[in-house]
Amino acid sequence: MTARIRIPSLLSRAGAASALTLAAVGGTTLAPGAATEAEAASASARALHVAAAKQGSPYRWGATGPRRFDCSGLTLYSYKKAGKRLPRTAAQQYNGTRRVAADRRKRGDLVFFHSGRNVYHVGIYAGEGRIWHAPKTGDVVRLQKIWSSSVSYGRVR
Repeated sequence: MTARIRIPSLLSRAGAASALTLAAVGGTTLAPGAATEAEAASASARALHVAAAKQGSPYRWGATGPRRFDCSGLTLYSYKKAGKRLPRTAAQQYNGTRRVAADRRKRGDLVFFHSGRNVYHVGIYAGEGRIWHAPKTGDVVRLQKIWSSSVSYGRVR
């Protein structure tokens, strides 16, 4: 259930009764402009759908779509089509997302592959231990089982 609270605007010079609506979802009050969990989940689902629709698109280093992709280019493109912004590289995307524990991961979360502190690859979690990703030169966007335990999960805000 969503409760709506009307707050008079402090920015109105004419003193008109313009208002700001804050949503209280699931007992949590959200700040103005903050995405609800439902909105974030919807964007993740849309991004996952976009990535899946790019199945078979060739890998190309530095490419951000719509016909060719590198790994972070695919995640950038998919989330952009879902209405969210991500930075360009896998490492920047890692730094720009909220960490999620493996047991709390959801479809649409980003999966970051790392060697030590170096993030070298990213994909979109598809569920059941699989990701949509653009693997490497000579390959294509595809669904693949996560092959490493050296991964971290990030949720796009």
